[in-house]
Amino acid sequence: MDGTKVPPRSAGALAGILGSPEIGRLIAELEETRWTGRPGYPLRAMVGMALAKSLYSIPTWTRTVALVREHAALREAIGGECPSVYAAYRFAAKLRAYSDLLDACIARVLDRLRSENPDFGRDLAIDASDLPAYANGQRYVSKGGRERERFSDPDASWGHRSAVSTRKGGGFYGYKVHAAVCARTDLPIAWQVETARAHESSFATALLDAAKDRGFAVETAALDMGYEH
Repeated sequence: MDGTKVPPRSAGALAGILGSPEIGRLIAELEETRWTGRPGYPLRAMVGMALAKSLYSIPTWTRTVALVREHAALREAIGGECPSVYAAYRFAAKLRAYSDLLDACIARVLDRLRSENPDFGRDLAIDASDLPAYANGQRYVSKGGRERERFSDPDASWGHRSAVSTRKGGGFYGYKVHAAVCARTDLPIAWQVETARAHESSFATALLDAAKDRGFAVETAALDMGYEH
């Protein structure tokens, strides 16, 4: 049992997202990339799993699969069956390989949001969120010893994060998601993932440029004191 509670209307929201023309086109484009061999799980189910993982902010595929298996409404929303953990990991690798299709889908979603709400993306808030790595991030070889040079996740790095709620601030091993978010809707406009050591101030201009390249008429941007360095 995963233990994660699902709000009554959220399964319907997931089904609605899957039924949108933007996601429908992504599923169709991914279907065209399939090669001959075992059919596997339906792509609607796989995309639905990815959306559920994001919708409920679940850190691992194992917990995502457990959640969907536990809740019949979620299984029905994605087509009736729950893919395996191994299928979910394979699909994540497929999305990375065809990231251009995913980027195009996101662009279509943003275009639709902007067409329905002209103020969307006009006022932005820019900040970074920590994303800890699921890897051996022990900073030192031994207590009081030298700093480790090699890690099991070589793409991540050590960085600093602020205290949030009951969590203490300090060093952490992983990544940071730098994002420009619409201040009116809390929806992301542009984002970039970097290692934890990368400072926020290095990406503010790039995020603003990315928002403008996507057609948003940005008028204001709010940033915290961390961007003054």
